[in-house]
Amino acid sequence: MARGGMIHVIDDEPVIHDILSQLLTGEGYELEISASGEEALTKFSSQDFDVVLLDLLMPGLDGIEVLKEIKRIAPQTVVIIITAYASVESAIAAMKIGAYDYIQKPFKHDDLLLTIKRAIEHKTLQDENIRLKDELSRKFGFENIVGKSKPMLTVFELIRATAPTRSTILIQGESGTGKELVARAIHQHSERRHWPFIVVNSGSLPPDLLESHLFGHVKGAFTGAISHKKGLFEAADRGTIFFDEISTISLETQAKLLRVMQDKEFMRLGDTKTIKVDARIIAATNTDLEDLITARSFRQDLFYRLNVIKIELPPLRQRKQDIPLLVKHFINLYSRENNKTIEGVTEDAMEILEAYDWPGNVRELENLIERAVVLTKTKVITRSNLPPFLLGRREGERADQESEADLSLKNQTRQFQKRIILAALRNAKGVQKKAARSLGLKPTTLNEMIKRLGIDLHDLA
Repeated sequence: MARGGMIHVIDDEPVIHDILSQLLTGEGYELEISASGEEALTKFSSQDFDVVLLDLLMPGLDGIEVLKEIKRIAPQTVVIIITAYASVESAIAAMKIGAYDYIQKPFKHDDLLLTIKRAIEHKTLQDENIRLKDELSRKFGFENIVGKSKPMLTVFELIRATAPTRSTILIQGESGTGKELVARAIHQHSERRHWPFIVVNSGSLPPDLLESHLFGHVKGAFTGAISHKKGLFEAADRGTIFFDEISTISLETQAKLLRVMQDKEFMRLGDTKTIKVDARIIAATNTDLEDLITARSFRQDLFYRLNVIKIELPPLRQRKQDIPLLVKHFINLYSRENNKTIEGVTEDAMEILEAYDWPGNVRELENLIERAVVLTKTKVITRSNLPPFLLGRREGERADQESEADLSLKNQTRQFQKRIILAALRNAKGVQKKAARSLGLKPTTLNEMIKRLGIDLHDLA
């Protein structure tokens, strides 16, 4: 492609073809010429154009009809109307349909070149915006919510079913399970994806400041309000507003939020004028809101408004079969970010990762894999790259401190495992490989269990 870009001239006058051909090719543009609307439209299925110069009045399909069809076939096409018959009415009609600009015949060469230059710049920004949105969509798409376990397949089905709707969504799950990632995926797969996704960090602001952030304020509404300010609801108009940890919002703010959900309107602080808003609400919580209703710290009517569709995210300990997939995903992600080539993890390291309960859920696993990718000096992550607490030291220390009177299932299970392993080791005369074989375990797994259970090999005597 020429350095200036590809321009498609659609005009029925040969003299215009000659003039524009000389002018534009001389400026470094590549040119495609069509003598009619019908001819031009056949080319849009196989070619991309940076700018279209379109005559408004032509035999056959006129410019307005051609413009409508171009916008149907290739909505992002930048079209400049050129006509000797332009009027305010025809120019406005063309601009409403989607024309970028118009210029009248006879035109000055410099004026046309300047208009084309601006149109090319507009197209460049438009393409970059599309690229960034596509990148955002990939980043927050389904491919970044990793899992093939049954609970996660249920989550994927709910996202697909609810994303195209206008319904309010309540996402419930422990910290670190990926609630915001799910909310963004819903937004990116909805018709609102071209509009803002606004995050409200509900628990990080005091009530008065939160209301100012949500609804905005007028000048003089309170001390320090030196100018008008739009709120997050206005910013989210036609898009999605996501309330992270909605359970932390005060009862007073809950009442105002309920009114917005019911009436689709609100007032800025200090104002008397209502503002209409169309924003989809997605809320997240790591607590059971019904327990908070019982404790009278969350409004029941707001809960009913929020709980139209609930998506429950399972903790990582309940979907451990997804750990290998998540590990692979995070290794690929942080290998790229750190310009490293990490091929995976060793078998014994994976066993350790799968044995851990992950109280911090996926976020904890992600942070740990990022750390391991940064620290490893080989192409694989080994147990030596894992933090000490994962290697069973703390579990062993806790086991030694447990009272023998502790009759909990966990402790009884630990004591039973210790007795079985000690018996196998005695029968194998301390040879762990032989003991592992008799127990039906891998040697590495047995070794980790010995450490995790705090088994003292001196007890074999």
